[in-house]
Order: sequence, then C-alpha cells, then structure tokens
Amino acid sequence: MSKHAKEKEGLVRSGAHGEHPYGDTGQMIFLLVFLVVWVLDSFVFKGTTFFSASLPLWGRGLIALALLGCAVYLVRSGHRAVSHEVQAEPRVLKDGAFAHVRHPLYLASLLFYLFLMAFSVTILSLVVFAGAFLFYNFIAAYEEKSMEERFGREYTDYKAEVGRWLPKL
Repeated sequence: MSKHAKEKEGLVRSGAHGEHPYGDTGQMIFLLVFLVVWVLDSFVFKGTTFFSASLPLWGRGLIALALLGCAVYLVRSGHRAVSHEVQAEPRVLKDGAFAHVRHPLYLASLLFYLFLMAFSVTILSLVVFAGAFLFYNFIAAYEEKSMEERFGREYTDYKAEVGRWLPKL
C-alpha cells in the first residue's frame, strides 16, 4: 500500500497515519495465499468446489458483478476523498465512501475476495477469506485506536455514526 493509501486508511491526509506496522505485509500475504488457494482449488484440484454447482454460472456472475461494482465504488470514492482534498490541518475524513464505512479500501479488498469466490466457491478459499477478514478487522481496530488518540472526540463521534464494515442505517 502506498503512503498515500496508508494515509487514506488512517483517515488523515498528512502526518502520522497510525497504520499497523505489519498491515501492508499481512495484506500481501493474505492476497497471495488466497489467490493460490482459490486458483488451485477452483481450477486444478476442484476438491471443495461443490457449492458452485448449487447456483448457475449466470447467477454467480450477477453476484460477482454487484460485488465488483461495490468494490470499485469504494476504491474510487475513498481515493478521491483523500487525494483531491488539500487540508491545512489533518482531520477526520467523512466524505465519499468514508461517509458510509470507516475503512473503504479494506472493505474493497474484502469484496474483491468475495468477487472471485462468487465464480467458484471453495471451502478452502472461504477459510482463507475468514482469516483475511480477521486480519483486516485487527488492523482496522489498531488504526481506529490510533485515530482516537489523535483526534479524540471528533473520531469517537465519527465511529458512532459510521460502521466499520457495513453502513449504519
């Protein structure tokens, strides 16, 4: 993840971003492990792909497109909120995707995993996805603690209004 993306996920434009020191490495490891497991189980060994037969390919394709559309929105809106805004003072971002979820880029990454899994649901890739979700949740909590220390009440109010992974109704 670039410095710019790190700042975005930390919800600030400049200064200390509060990202977990192993966040980038963990994300890359989970992505690589997921891709290897998903490709091998989906197309080579086909050991745990029996769920794929329960939904026709066109149905899985529609689900995949919806997931990809959400992921693209989160990435574009999240980056736009960070990269197009010039701030004299760092502040909590509440624009774009940040108005809906606190970690739009992390959520977009998780939706990309689900996008791939929609085409070929495998038990092994679901297990890796669960591990990736737990990891993302861990680094998000770490970053939120840092943001609370940095921004205090402004960030705790933001947390009360906006969900970590799902929009609050």
